[in-house]
Formats: sequence, C-alpha cells, structure tokens
Amino acid sequence: MKIAFIGAGKMASAIGRGLMNSAGVKWEAAACDPLLKARENFTKVTSIPCYESMAEALQGADVVLLAVKPQYAAAALKEASPMLGKVLLISIAAGLPIDKLALMAQTTRIIRVMPNTPALAGAGMSCFAPGGTVSAQDITWAESILKSIGRCRQVPEKLMDAVTGLSGSGPAYVFEFIMALADGGVYEGLPRDVALELAAQTVFGSAKMVLESTESPAVLRDAVISPAGTTARGVAKLDEGAFRSTVVKAVVAAAERSAELGKL
Repeated sequence: MKIAFIGAGKMASAIGRGLMNSAGVKWEAAACDPLLKARENFTKVTSIPCYESMAEALQGADVVLLAVKPQYAAAALKEASPMLGKVLLISIAAGLPIDKLALMAQTTRIIRVMPNTPALAGAGMSCFAPGGTVSAQDITWAESILKSIGRCRQVPEKLMDAVTGLSGSGPAYVFEFIMALADGGVYEGLPRDVALELAAQTVFGSAKMVLESTESPAVLRDAVISPAGTTARGVAKLDEGAFRSTVVKAVVAAAERSAELGKL
C-alpha cells in the first residue's frame, strides 16, 4: 500500500510518523510540499521522502492525503486531479465539505477527516465522514491511518461542524483549563513548574479514567466530592462562574464558525 501526502506540515508529519511506527498495515509513503523547510522537517520526523514535485510523490499511490490549509486546497487539487482517478482521497483540510472537494478534485471517492492536535503526541481524536462512492475497504484504510495517531470514529458529514467545535477546537479549551489550574496552584504558593506538572497530569489522568471507566463523568466527579469538603467548595465556585455553561458556549461558537467557513 502506498500513501502520498499533499502538504508536509505538522499534522501530515504526525500522521506519517504514526504510520511508520504502526504495527498495523505496512505503508509505503511519499509526500510533496513547495516549501523546502517543510520538506526537510517532514523527512526528519517521519523518514519518508518528501518532494517538491507532486507528480513524483503521487506516482503509484493508493491513497492520497490532502493536508494543506483550506485556502490552498483548490490549487493543490487542480494540479493533482489528473492523478486521482483510481485513488482514495482523504482530506484533513478544515471546513471543506465533500461536495466542494469533489468539484476541486474531480472525484467522489473522498473521506473527510477532522483530526486534532493531540495527534502530534499520538493521542489524537479524529472523526471521519465518507463520500458516496467510498467502499468498505476504503473505510478500513482510513481507520488504519487514523488509529496510528490515536482514536477515530465515523460520523455523518452533517456532524463535522460539531466535531470541529468539540474535539477540533477542544484542545485549546483544555490548555486554557490547565493554565488556570496551574495559576491557582501558583497563587497558593506552588512553584510554576510543579503547578504545571500537577495540572497537566491531573487532566491526563482524569481523561484516562473517563475513557476506561464504565461510570459516567458525573459519577466519577461525585466520588471526589466529600460532603462539606474542599472539592465541594471548589466545584461551587466553578458553578458560580458558569464554568460548564461557558464551555458549552465555546463549543457551539466554534461549530458555528466552522459552518460559516464551509460556506465561503
């Protein structure tokens, strides 16, 4: 199997590294990017050859992964379209719906993906939506690629804006929360490096519990809260500041912006 990357930025590098380290399907790979620095970094991180020429990278590809910024997608796919007739196109270009990608690429064998930046640490969450002519084998290939950088889930394309608002933008909300936890620790006297480690590991461990437990987050939270205890007082302050409501509004706002970008 050969996969070719159009674009060699951070997310492409994360996927390439994940594939090369994966115990699953063994992929041959190549990439292309017009920027020398991007090409050099991609090859350094992944050990995959990266070319300036798109034709050289795409030669013999079974899967082509579009990893460019949305504003560059039309030009990239126009150049690639003569080489896409028999391949599966997987797009991680944010906000671009399958119908627009099909017009640009002149193919309907497309899977649209929304990954997130924790893929850079091998702990990503990716959601994908297949186009109308995608086969079961195509979906298996996509899952193999995405599982090399974390978890993945198939969703209807109409939910991709919601995915963007939650898991696509969500890491930024989590980083804000980690910073706030650490700031609270510093306020109470902890050294900054200690506070940051405590905050990050607390978030990591709590997320791991949610993923591995059969209990709901509400039950796990209540197990931490003792009557009239320290956590009860802290949670009361979060409620006072409309913490949960504010996070919901952040997800909704980001999803609405994703929908707007898809119409441009």
